[in-house]
Amino acid sequence: MRINLVCIGKTDDKEITSLISYYLTRLPKHWNFEITEIPDVKNAKNLSPDLLKKEEAKLFLNQMDKNDLVILLDEKGKQFTSREFSAKIDFWMNSSVKKIHILIGGAYGFADEIYSRANEKMSLSKMTFTHQMIRLFIIEQIYRADQILQGKPYHND
Repeated sequence: MRINLVCIGKTDDKEITSLISYYLTRLPKHWNFEITEIPDVKNAKNLSPDLLKKEEAKLFLNQMDKNDLVILLDEKGKQFTSREFSAKIDFWMNSSVKKIHILIGGAYGFADEIYSRANEKMSLSKMTFTHQMIRLFIIEQIYRADQILQGKPYHND
């Protein structure tokens, strides 16, 4: 199984980048985790929010094949506990899912084409966080899921 975190733009905060690196080295190799940073859309400031989302959608869709599982990190998505999220990953592994794309949208969210393509929407919180922080949070939760699945004492109930 491959897990691909797909984001718009680069992480430029050194502290967040350092923490992301900390967790990346701890992720299981068999999950083949990768981060795909899609370059910001050119002339984004001159585009309406809807047009910008459509341009970003094209870039997102170029990253995936029709059989890939697509999870949107979206404020209207379902919230999971860490144990529920680890159970989801376990289910996907046991269902022979080959590639999972977890998408972090741009400032205005996702275009309708992306919502139509998504298999699932997930929310990490009812609160709003920067796109930079969300990258760190989802990577940490993926690491935590691995620890839970291994039965390690990383997670306390």
